[in-house]
Amino acid sequence: MKRPLLILVAGGSASGKSTVVKEILDRAGLDDVLIIKHDDYYLDQSDLPLEVRYLTNYDHPSSLDNELLYKHLVTLLDGNSIDKPTYDFVNHTRSSVVEHVSPKPIIIVEGILILENEKIRDLSNMNLFVELDDDTRFIRRLLRDMRERGRTLESIISQYETTVKPMFHKHIKPTKRFADVIIPNDRKHDIAVDLIVTKIKQILGEKE
Repeated sequence: MKRPLLILVAGGSASGKSTVVKEILDRAGLDDVLIIKHDDYYLDQSDLPLEVRYLTNYDHPSSLDNELLYKHLVTLLDGNSIDKPTYDFVNHTRSSVVEHVSPKPIIIVEGILILENEKIRDLSNMNLFVELDDDTRFIRRLLRDMRERGRTLESIISQYETTVKPMFHKHIKPTKRFADVIIPNDRKHDIAVDLIVTKIKQILGEKE
C-alpha cells in the first residue's frame, strides 16, 4: 500500500467540519476513507474526581494527547493498524472502548486544534480550515451538546463564556495561517470545494 494521503481539517467548534468533509468526499467520488476525530484523543482523566473533570478546558491544546495521535498517524501512514481510543463526554474521560483501525488511501483528521501541533502538521498533505460566524457556531454547539452529550443549558453557556469563546480567539482562529484552503461555511463554497477535490485527485494520481 502506498503512503496514504493525510488531510487535516480544523475550524471552530460546530463550524461544520464533518459536513464539509462529506461534501468534499461526495464531490470527489471517494469512499475508501478513514476519518479520525481529534476529540477521541483527549487525555484520560479517570484518576481525577468527576467534579475536577467538569472543569476541563477542552479548547486548550494541553487537553489533547497529541503524542499518541502523532504516533498513531505515523503507524497508519506506514501501512499498519492501530487501536484508537474513544472519549466519553458524559463522564469527561477516556472510554474503555477502543477501535481497531486500519489504514486507507485517504486519512482525514478533524478537530478544532488539529492545526495547532507542528509535528502533526508536518505529516499532512493538505490542511483545511472551516470558517463560520460565532453566533451560528454557538447555536449549533448548544443543540449538539444537549442532544448528544447530555449537557444542561446552563453548563453549555457557562463553558462557552469561560473557555470556548476565549480559547477560539486565542488558540484556534490563529491556526488559519497554517491552512492551505479556508472554507467559508456561512455562504456558498463550491469553488473552494472544487479546488480541494481537484488537488486531492491530482495528489492521488501522482501516487499511482
